[in-house]
Amino acid sequence: MATLAHHLSLLSKPSPPSQLNNLFFTIPRTRLNPQSKPTRFKCLASQTGFFTKLGRLIKEKAKSDVEKIFSGFSKTRDNLAVIDELLLYWNLSETDRVLDELEEALLVSDFGPRITIQIVERLREDILAGRLKSGSEIKDALKKSVLDLLEKKGNKTELQLGFRKPAVVMIVGVNGGGKTTSLDKYGPGKEVGEVSVGKLAYRLKNEGAKILMAAGDTFRAAASDQLEIWAERTGCEIVVADKEKAKASSVLSQAVKKGKEQEFDVVLCDTSGRLHTNYSLMEELIACKKAVGKIVRGAPNEILLVLDGTTGLNMLPQAREFNEVVGITGFILTKLDGSARGGCVVSVVDELGIPVKFVGVGEGVEDLQPFDAETFVNAIFS
Repeated sequence: MATLAHHLSLLSKPSPPSQLNNLFFTIPRTRLNPQSKPTRFKCLASQTGFFTKLGRLIKEKAKSDVEKIFSGFSKTRDNLAVIDELLLYWNLSETDRVLDELEEALLVSDFGPRITIQIVERLREDILAGRLKSGSEIKDALKKSVLDLLEKKGNKTELQLGFRKPAVVMIVGVNGGGKTTSLDKYGPGKEVGEVSVGKLAYRLKNEGAKILMAAGDTFRAAASDQLEIWAERTGCEIVVADKEKAKASSVLSQAVKKGKEQEFDVVLCDTSGRLHTNYSLMEELIACKKAVGKIVRGAPNEILLVLDGTTGLNMLPQAREFNEVVGITGFILTKLDGSARGGCVVSVVDELGIPVKFVGVGEGVEDLQPFDAETFVNAIFS
């Protein structure tokens, strides 16, 4: 895998700009005008303030939607409820037995071996040193250990949208995982990738941002149609290719160009689901990243990897490969409401030091929740 990542990194060097064909239309269906002249882009201090405020509003929204988070993590919380039973009548003579069972509960919830052993040994040390003298104190120390890890290694949970408009957010993911698993609520074939882009568009638009969506999944014929439905639902415009087998990099480039000329705040770029071991498709992601960077310096501002929460620790190899190839800035963990493996949130942050930006805790349009570490810890440890 290291060889693959090294070879792909060589492909990410800047290449001469290529002439893009005007093969795209937008929703509403007005074709891009090839004769229009680009507007001169100005970077204003007020744009920085807008994006900072936008990130803060989304983060504050996460704190206010505590009920949704608690409901979404109910299965993980049920898994960890045994900890309360263990600590209810805890006494010093049973320390080893209690900690062994606590360790098992954390592992079953996919906290991962390394972080689990680290937490349990720290608790053992504090108990034997007399710093923890009751079950409630042990519970508080457990929660603090998890919270400290999340805040130290994954503290940038707000969207980092820079200071130039438009901010560009790329959504990437694997086949058979977060990008290609159907959600029954939206009918057969409704992909998690499109759902994540649509829900993110809905949330950003509700906070006052002007959103443009880009249908960069050019491999599946139905992908653009599905994203168009989300554009209509959320009241956003969308750029899609008007012919089959168009290059994803061209679609995204044209969308970002339109976003820049027409002063959109954020361009959300969907991409095709791909296996992290598929060389040619991973190469395409590099091309997409380079293409948008030619239009807006520093873009994309965020590259968010969608991971299926039901896969638990199996998501880690996927996350590592995507990060090595394109540089992931944050995770969207979906379908955690249907999984008792919520500890994977802690594991992925611990292993890679990349923050979780959003978590999917339901199938409703508002159930893609901004991630807040303290709310998450309180939700899994009732």
